[in-house]
Amino acid sequence: MLTLEDFDYLLPPELIAQAALPDRGASRLLHVQGGGLVDRVFRDLPTLLREHDLLVFNDSRVLHARLFGQKETGGQVEVMVERPLGDHEVLAMIRASKSPKPGSRLRLADAFEAEVLGRVGEFFHLRFPADDTAVNYIERFGKLPLPPYIERSAAESDEARYQTVYARELGSVAAPTAGLHFDEALFAALDARRVQRAFVTLHVGAGTFQPVRENDLSRHQMHREWYCVPPEAVEAVAQARARGGRVISVGTTALRALESAAHSGELRAGCEETGIFITPGYRFRVIDALITNFHLPKSTLLMLVSALAGMETIREAYAHAVAQQYRFFSYGDAMFLDIQK
Repeated sequence: MLTLEDFDYLLPPELIAQAALPDRGASRLLHVQGGGLVDRVFRDLPTLLREHDLLVFNDSRVLHARLFGQKETGGQVEVMVERPLGDHEVLAMIRASKSPKPGSRLRLADAFEAEVLGRVGEFFHLRFPADDTAVNYIERFGKLPLPPYIERSAAESDEARYQTVYARELGSVAAPTAGLHFDEALFAALDARRVQRAFVTLHVGAGTFQPVRENDLSRHQMHREWYCVPPEAVEAVAQARARGGRVISVGTTALRALESAAHSGELRAGCEETGIFITPGYRFRVIDALITNFHLPKSTLLMLVSALAGMETIREAYAHAVAQQYRFFSYGDAMFLDIQK
């Protein structure tokens, strides 16, 4: 039986990256192969790929999902939008000294009021004003939601650096961070090597930062996230397979979208919610390799990469990264799990 303790490791706090490097491609890249570990820089990635390999990216864009305000009683609240629900409603986490009651109203950003409709599990159901969409209110008055382990408020530079250069589908509350290392120069180098690209969408929810509370992993309930795999991505995967190329996911979010869309055994286009929980023993249906940042101890994402590369391989890779002082988490360095099936 797998337990939470199987996925723990010691991480010195000073290795948690607090800001992005000036150059996206200057991050380090730990190349994890069957033959061992190789220290590289991210700009080396094109040399590690082959003609007809397919990179699959998550094109979700981060919402300005953090809003500050007051309850009717005057108490301070912090609202973290989890996801929009239609045009005028959202699910959100709310931090306050006392939880707001259904029927009460919140004054947000000193600009508009949101009505508390009730609770949906750990989230609050809010209704925004009807004269504009909830997404437009969020984008106009909200702040960029940096992860909780970045111990500062979002700065102007984060507006660009906490988005991928190809972000287009608005809806995430956290960036698909493996993609933060890519820029136009790197794409040009990939094109020169005839590496193909495809895009899927998975909107990262606030639950991505929630800790796993069950020591028995079989009892853990994953948060659900909305994803969309378009027909073009399905066709790109089929073409890569036909030409002998590999399907390489850029990030765990693109991986979860693809593997969720193949739950029937065959990759199918479509849009729906997923609560896929990938742990060692999972049989991957679509993905051959993965580009990913380093993940938190005891996190579901550490379990996912352990499922792909093997628990002992990941333990060795993380121990090496700590010893070599790689930068960890969202603004940190990356790994290329170049694992042959």
